[in-house]
Amino acid sequence: MIDNLSDSVLLTVKSFGQHIWLDNLSRPLLQEGLLQRLITEDGIDGVTSNPAIFQKAIDGSPCYREDLERLRASKLDAEARYEALVVPDIQAACDLLWPAYESSSGASGYVSLEVSPLLAQQMAATEAAALRLRQAVGRDNLLIKVPATSAGVRAFEQLTASGVRVNVTLIFSLAQYEAVAQAYLLGAQRWLDGGGDAKQLRAVASVFLSRIDTLVDQHLDAIDGAAALKGQCGVALAKCCYRRYLEIFHGPDFAALRQAGVRPQTPLWASTGTKNPAYSDVLYVEPLIGAETINTLPDATLDAFRDHGCAADTLTTGMDEAQAHMEALAAQGIDLAEVGETLQADGVRLFVAAYEKS
Repeated sequence: MIDNLSDSVLLTVKSFGQHIWLDNLSRPLLQEGLLQRLITEDGIDGVTSNPAIFQKAIDGSPCYREDLERLRASKLDAEARYEALVVPDIQAACDLLWPAYESSSGASGYVSLEVSPLLAQQMAATEAAALRLRQAVGRDNLLIKVPATSAGVRAFEQLTASGVRVNVTLIFSLAQYEAVAQAYLLGAQRWLDGGGDAKQLRAVASVFLSRIDTLVDQHLDAIDGAAALKGQCGVALAKCCYRRYLEIFHGPDFAALRQAGVRPQTPLWASTGTKNPAYSDVLYVEPLIGAETINTLPDATLDAFRDHGCAADTLTTGMDEAQAHMEALAAQGIDLAEVGETLQADGVRLFVAAYEKS
C-alpha cells in the first residue's frame, strides 16, 4: 500500500536529473486516485508494467473479476485475454501522465506495456505485436516493452527505425546493455535517413539489478573467502552501464544524432526492490541517483525511500570501484555474461507463466 505521501526526498531526486517512475499498475491504483496523488505530490512521471505486475494485480483485486470471467469463457487466446484486461488500464495511466509528457516535450510522462513474452525469441512477431499494441492503446506517451534477447534487440532496431518508442527490458549484463545501445544508434540513423522527425524517437534501456545480486551471491556462497563481494554486483553493473552510456551518448558515436535532435536512450534502473532482507531496502536507489536516468520503484521501495532515503548525486561516485568489483567477480570465476543470459532466460519464463495465468 502506498501511503504517507509528502513533498520530500522524492522531489529532491529530480534536482539531480533523475526521474522516478512507479513499477506498478492496477485498477485500484487508478480508481482510488493513488496514482494521481503520486504524480501530484511526489512528482512521479512514469509507470512501468509487465505481465507479472498485472498478474498480481488481477489476482489481488475484485476489480478484474467480472471481466476475467467473461474473457475466460470466450474463445480468445491468452494474448488476446491479457490485452483486453490491461489495455484500458494502460490508456488510463497514459491519460493521467499526459501533462508530464506535454510539459517535458516528450521526455517523460510515459507508461510501458510489454509485448507477449511468448514472442521473446521471434523478431518479426515481436515487431508486429509492438505495432499492434501501439495502435490499440492509441497514446503518444506509450513505450512498448520488448526484451533484450537477440531477437528482441533486432526488433528494437527495426521499431526505432519505424519511429516507435520502446522500453528495452530484461537487461542483466554489460554485454546486453551494449547490444541495446548499439541497436538504438542504428535504428535512429535509419529513421533519420528515411526522413523521420528526430523528436519522435524515445527509448529507455531497463537494467535489472536485484536479481543479479541474488544469483551472484549464490555463486559467492560456494567460494571460500568470497563473502565480502556479496550484495554489490547490481549497483556495480548499473554504474558500469552508466559509464558506458556516457561514453556512447556523450561521445562521437552519438554526436551526429544528437546534433540532429535525437534524444539519447535513457538508462532505467529496474528490479529495484531489495530481495535480501539483510541488505538496505534502498540499496538500488541511494547509490544510483544521477543525471539522465530513470529509477522505477515498486510500492514498498518507494515508501521506504520516502521514509528514510537520502537524495544525493551518487551515480558517478565509485565508478572505478564498480569496475574493480566486476573484475574481482571474474577473478573468482564468475562469468557475468553467462549470469546475464541465465537471468534473462529466467525473466522470460517468469513473464510467460504470469502472462498465461492471466
